[in-house]
Amino acid sequence: MTACSNEAPNAGEAEILAESEVEPSPPALAEDPYLWLEEVEGERALSWVEDQNTASLGYLEALPPFQPLFERNLEIYNSDERIPRPGLRGGHVFNFWKDADHTRGLWRRMTLERYLARSAEWEILLDIDALAEAEGEDWVWKGSSCLRPEYRLCLVNLSRGGADATVVREFDVEAGDFVADGFYLPEAKSSLSWLDENTVFVGTDFGDGSLTESGYPRLSRLWRRGEAVENAPVVFEGETTDVSAGAYRTWDGDVPYDIAYRTPGFFTRHSFLLDDGGERRRIEIPDDAVFRGVHKGQMLVSLRSDWDVAGKTFLQGSLLSVDFNRFMAGAREFQVVFEPSATVFLSRAGVGSTRDYLILNLLDDVVSRLMRFEWVDGKWTGEKIETEANGSIALVAASDETNDFFFNYESFLRPDTLYHSPDGGKTVVAKQSLPEFFDADGMDVQQHFVESKDGTRVPYFLVLPKGFVADGSTPTLMYGYGGYQISRTPSYSATVGHSWLARGGAYVVANIRGGGEYGPAWHQAAQKENKQRSYDDFIAVGEDLVRGKVTRPGHLGIRGGSNGGLLTGVMLTQRPDLWGAVVVQVPLLDMKRFNQLLAGASWMAEYGDPDTDDWEFIKAYSPYHNLDPQAKYPKAFFTTSTRDDRVHPAHARKMVARMAEMGHDLLYFENTVGGHAGASDNTQAARNEALIYSYLWDQLSE
Repeated sequence: MTACSNEAPNAGEAEILAESEVEPSPPALAEDPYLWLEEVEGERALSWVEDQNTASLGYLEALPPFQPLFERNLEIYNSDERIPRPGLRGGHVFNFWKDADHTRGLWRRMTLERYLARSAEWEILLDIDALAEAEGEDWVWKGSSCLRPEYRLCLVNLSRGGADATVVREFDVEAGDFVADGFYLPEAKSSLSWLDENTVFVGTDFGDGSLTESGYPRLSRLWRRGEAVENAPVVFEGETTDVSAGAYRTWDGDVPYDIAYRTPGFFTRHSFLLDDGGERRRIEIPDDAVFRGVHKGQMLVSLRSDWDVAGKTFLQGSLLSVDFNRFMAGAREFQVVFEPSATVFLSRAGVGSTRDYLILNLLDDVVSRLMRFEWVDGKWTGEKIETEANGSIALVAASDETNDFFFNYESFLRPDTLYHSPDGGKTVVAKQSLPEFFDADGMDVQQHFVESKDGTRVPYFLVLPKGFVADGSTPTLMYGYGGYQISRTPSYSATVGHSWLARGGAYVVANIRGGGEYGPAWHQAAQKENKQRSYDDFIAVGEDLVRGKVTRPGHLGIRGGSNGGLLTGVMLTQRPDLWGAVVVQVPLLDMKRFNQLLAGASWMAEYGDPDTDDWEFIKAYSPYHNLDPQAKYPKAFFTTSTRDDRVHPAHARKMVARMAEMGHDLLYFENTVGGHAGASDNTQAARNEALIYSYLWDQLSE
């Protein structure tokens, strides 16, 4: 709790806090009059979008903070002082870079030696701006996959307007050009994995029956160079009801393993080992366990639930290893590499490896620390890697040919620093830091814990501006996510810093259930019928801020995107009295139809199936179905993207249309490009953030 949380609230605050016990009872939505807004590029729908954008942008861009915020954002996003994030491939560092002169970006590389020496002489592999202009396409870079060990041939993913679906083209980095008659796939949500110079596993839209209900590949083919992809033999098939299925090659040193998989649900997977003869053998681990590859002959598996095997019980959240060949022959002689404690857990993407070491990224009460493990004489030995404390660490890149790896450290008031280790963590050297994009002098970071509705202790971070006084007058922005076992840890945001903190606002990150801050159990506690717990946790943090006189409802704003947009949409409908501003970005909001829109069917493991009895608990929080014409909502700001082919823009469109019909005041902006990220270049991102912070200051200031 906050330092002032034992003080009695005043009468107005007492009414606000008490209202969390009241169950909402809005009118039912008999039938949906706004289905036409689900036509992403329908003429009527786009005309509606244009009208909304014109009205909202006219208001927001005329606000005094907008232009200086936009200009400062763009200056930061295009700064040459940013850290060029490394990707290690052989003896080279690969990097993708955007700036004022290259708004779509440059794909480039240099040797590791030159990168460590801070050379500025990059070899340009592909200029996306020049490519887009030459081909008349709105290309957005979506990454590459290169064939080891030379990393000369690469499969490049290019998106139109930032969508998840990509065009795949083969590129030769030595020749500096696309391969004539090379591997090519038209726009689709595809999956490819190199086997050798002339062969790949491929999953894509092959036509009827080749995709799952979620819109991802259902089968994988063995595609040889020069062969028509539709004639390539099928090597593995999943079910139409799966989220996805496919095949890929993974390596343990120089030893390849071909793995096929099907994902019946978002958090379950069946993995199979494919042999040279096309035979497949199930890797017999629990459906919800995560196969993390093979290192030094040891299969690595992390557990989402307890596992009873060979007379032993291995705890949820543990990382296990076993000799892979012996395991496939029936042995179950597991060793525990890592076992969680009451506060220490393996982060969701927390397992990396170099040639000789495992690198584990752990969370201890939501702050990061690193350990390294070595396989010596048939057992794992671990030791701490010395890093800065009380911040967030991300594994950036690692080599499986050497013991080089990079990681990033940051905290709310400490700019990112990129570290390099040449020896698996024995020695660690800071290579480059971001400049201080805002003056943090006098600011303060605190971690608090508050009791949620069911008694669970929920942490949150509070960043206070210089000169803070606990009198309830501070404009405060609260951020949350609470889903898919994704953790929100202390991070440096130049945008939050200069747009909010430096102007006198307080900033809060709520580590609510549904995330991964305390391992799989923290996530599972707020799945499906228990999803309301995420929302209760968020409300509890908001009430604690009011109780502690950090702020008051008229000065308290909230922000979230994607699943976090669902969170803020729920907060708008369940507790409109607690917030003075609500930002809802690329959200899910119509929870009756989410599973029928784009990739929505893949998310039923998180929310439930609204076409079954699950609708009884889903409809209790579905924002679109809980709107009330009599409610006094704060003036909310909804954003989405026409090119978002993951979360359908109709969620935001329909919510806004229905609220407007009821007479509620609101703002709406739909970027016509940008995908699920909401922006496809630095200028768009700078504008989006300037719109949001201009709105927040407009709503939360005196």
